[in-house]
Amino acid sequence: MITPRIIGRRRSETPGPTLVVTAAIHGNEVAGVHAARAVLTRLDEAGTPLRGELVVLAGNVAAMALGKRFQVKDLNRQWTPDKVAALLARGAASDDAEDREQRALLGEIDRAIEDARGPVFFLDLHTTSAAGYPFGIYDADAQEAFAHAFPLPTIRGLGAALAGVLSSYLASRGAVALAVEGGQHVDPTTVTHLDATLTIALSVAGLTHAPPRLAESIAHLDAVRGDIPRAMEVVARYAIVPDDRFVMTPGFANIAHVTRGQLLAKDARGAIHAPMDGYVILPLYQGQGDDGFFFGIATKRA
Repeated sequence: MITPRIIGRRRSETPGPTLVVTAAIHGNEVAGVHAARAVLTRLDEAGTPLRGELVVLAGNVAAMALGKRFQVKDLNRQWTPDKVAALLARGAASDDAEDREQRALLGEIDRAIEDARGPVFFLDLHTTSAAGYPFGIYDADAQEAFAHAFPLPTIRGLGAALAGVLSSYLASRGAVALAVEGGQHVDPTTVTHLDATLTIALSVAGLTHAPPRLAESIAHLDAVRGDIPRAMEVVARYAIVPDDRFVMTPGFANIAHVTRGQLLAKDARGAIHAPMDGYVILPLYQGQGDDGFFFGIATKRA
């Protein structure tokens, strides 16, 4: 069954902020779709009044139907201004699978931005190949207050380390953007984490001050964080290509504390060790992808 591009849209007669939510921009990351549907159902059943507009979109619909991260290329690496301009400048006849997805997704996002009657917020729901914790990702000062309003570990600079991610592109267009990694792809609790995140986002963005299960969602995310720092910053990215024969050391969570000199991975050039005490972020345990891992350090929240 093909998931429709528009998972849900709720537009109030009362002007206010717009919250655009995307899920499954990687086709094997479907937990955000399930979470968004659950939140939309609760809003409807409770008759919760909203301000502004909530728009929930599926990302890579075709890859999702195949259970794959992508078909030809990573859809969440195609959002640089140059790549978007090139896509729009050429005819659709030459589009590959991800070009078609990007063109359709961009059309819905543009429509939501054009129809906005207040500030635009953007939430991108992801999952990870490694088990672990839900956490948020943002790039700059303009997103910091929004990111820090969630009871999540937040990592600054991860989006900037990845050229072409959708959250960075929309931030460059003036949206207040946050990407959230909810946990491991098929772990049932990941849906719960992303459900809680979207529930809180409705309040933080100002669409409603009392979405159903708000208090429970805040308590849930605060509890699952464990001893992970509330704020981190990315200081390095370990990029890979297929010829590297990269293999991550088993057992790391999606955020894992490591010590200087600890073995992190191996590739064709040999062993890869931690350069200092810090955190391995998003270790790669799946076949597709060109990011072996990221390395971060704890920082203080402003």
